[in-house]
Amino acid sequence: MAPLTTGAIQAILREFSQQRAGRGRYATAGGGSGITATGGVISDYTDPGPGTVYRAHIFTSSGTFDVTAAATGPFPNNVEYLVVAGGGAGGGNLGGGGGGGGFRTNVSGHPLAGSAFPVSTSSYTVTVGGGGAAVEATQPGATGSTGTPSYFGPVPGAGGITSNGGGGGGAGIAAGSSAGGSGGGGSGYTNIQPGTGSPGNSPPTSPPQGNAGANGAGGASYYGGGGGGGAGQPGNPGAPYSGGGDGGTGSPISITGSTYYFSGGGGGGSYDPATRGGNGGLGGGGGGSSNVNTTGSGGGSALNSGSPGAAPAGPGSPGGNGGTNTGGGGGGCNHNAGLSGRFSGAGGSGIVVVRYQIGQLTAAAKATGGAISYYGGKTIHTFISTGTFTAPASFSETVEYVVIGGGGGGGGTNGPPYVGGGGGGAGNYKTTTTPVSGPFAAPVSIGAGGRFGNGTYVAPVSVGSAGGTTTLGFPSPISSVGGAGGGHGDSSGPSNTSGSGGGGGWQGVGGPTTGAPFPGTIGATPPSGYAHAGGSAHPSGGSGGGGGAGGAGSVGTGPAPDYGGGPGGVGIQLPSTFRNPQSTVGAPGPTSPPVSGADTSGKYYVAGGGGAGRLQGFPGSAGVGGGAGGPYAGAGSGSSGPVTTPGGFALENTGSGGGGGVRQYPSPNQGSPGGSGGSGIVIIAYPS
Repeated sequence: MAPLTTGAIQAILREFSQQRAGRGRYATAGGGSGITATGGVISDYTDPGPGTVYRAHIFTSSGTFDVTAAATGPFPNNVEYLVVAGGGAGGGNLGGGGGGGGFRTNVSGHPLAGSAFPVSTSSYTVTVGGGGAAVEATQPGATGSTGTPSYFGPVPGAGGITSNGGGGGGAGIAAGSSAGGSGGGGSGYTNIQPGTGSPGNSPPTSPPQGNAGANGAGGASYYGGGGGGGAGQPGNPGAPYSGGGDGGTGSPISITGSTYYFSGGGGGGSYDPATRGGNGGLGGGGGGSSNVNTTGSGGGSALNSGSPGAAPAGPGSPGGNGGTNTGGGGGGCNHNAGLSGRFSGAGGSGIVVVRYQIGQLTAAAKATGGAISYYGGKTIHTFISTGTFTAPASFSETVEYVVIGGGGGGGGTNGPPYVGGGGGGAGNYKTTTTPVSGPFAAPVSIGAGGRFGNGTYVAPVSVGSAGGTTTLGFPSPISSVGGAGGGHGDSSGPSNTSGSGGGGGWQGVGGPTTGAPFPGTIGATPPSGYAHAGGSAHPSGGSGGGGGAGGAGSVGTGPAPDYGGGPGGVGIQLPSTFRNPQSTVGAPGPTSPPVSGADTSGKYYVAGGGGAGRLQGFPGSAGVGGGAGGPYAGAGSGSSGPVTTPGGFALENTGSGGGGGVRQYPSPNQGSPGGSGGSGIVIIAYPS
């Protein structure tokens, strides 16, 4: 073996020093170094103005921000933050739009900036609030649900930054609900009285974390609900003969390397067949309308844009959902006109981002797009939302990628027979290496998690929805379809081609898949990707768990009177290239892995199947998500009860399935919905 040259030795030492500091391809200034910390999805980027290099830790689900070393030299020991709470849901029955989640930041130059946030070598709690749950138009008191708070601060939970959830939209003649974020819009109503919008920023913070929702319209034959408030402006009122009010605009901020809007308000619902539901403020969901062709549009220009009001086959339309991880409010439902199964839009989940200065870039990444980090001599692009992977003509690399579809929603439990809902299946999992040459601009689309199956007070269609397809548009596009939703009641588990199958309900079989079974190689899947069938229901017992990328869902437990839910199928660990110790991409998994090729860290797991719910009042247990011994891989566990508790929601950007709902015996109308599936993810790596 030839001896190493002096230059080669210097290059090895330089790379070792950079990787030990968690950096790479950029240098510190004045002999100092920035904060060293772990947690979240890491994005290293340069401010285009002064050229300052920042590291951002992006949390789309709860975790910890761990500072392991203080800054030295000229670098500050302060961090900048964005803390966005979950948005409120729109109201049912001609509902107002949901308010955007509370928005708090201290990013320098932002109009809502608070004071400095010093940190020390310690662990800091990160709590990401969920969006308010959608409500059914005929449900009694169908005011939209309030979003839940987000938090960043010391582990004991004192002295940190709390953003409160957005208010729910009003329904009937009800006002929108108040919340610490932005207020919900009031409902529209005919010749009685309109609902009033609720104030935001209650109790008050300074700077304010939200704005008021708007009033609905009343006193006319056709009317509209008020728009929910947004972080950037109040909602807009509904008007007679003019449809639902638009949601208030969210607030733009650049803290992840790109500018996005967060905490937009949802649009109000409309009754007038000739007018539309209100448009969502940037990041919020659009309002529903009585005319299927006039739904409000979703708010765009967000990390994950809000959706428009839906357009079902029958008359009337549900509101659109707030964007995932935007804190956007949900859109209000149209007038229910005696129809069941018409929903308001759910609020969007929140987000927490923490950033700090680390140095000056010495060599730019060879391509752009997503959150960029450096580990093990590789440049890594992580896409947690839709974007573009752009490479110049000089780009010619062997690229390693992971593409995961959205997880399926867990099954609900409304109506007999008396068993819990089946678990949702994981999204299809694909990974391999391939040579790629520029120039190109490859679109990246992240599949959303599937919606949960319905629970009490809803139409009897309680099967969870399939997750969305994730696509990486290389010259030869790679697509991973979403996992199938969980079954319910007397349904078998659904199938969604090569996504993992949903768990079977009462005496039903698990959903099949055309994906390839594991075992195999963690770093290279077959062209069809890894996926497994959902677990079947026990012949005289409980429902089955959803399939995972690493194994099939388990059969429900039995025989009677057990009626327990089966665990979801095991997930899979990301290839070693993507196991950066400073990042928490993926979710916890087993430390004694049943999947060959995995390490014992118990980290970086994705694509687990959702667990099935149980029959409350009997000895059987609910199934855990992601395999026995879990919950693992961010998959949702089945609900154990009470019936107000839905199945577990899967973590975003894991592609895992949601948990099934719980069923109560003997009441024929007591059951909970399932949990939503987790959105997908795309990760790309190549030599730095």
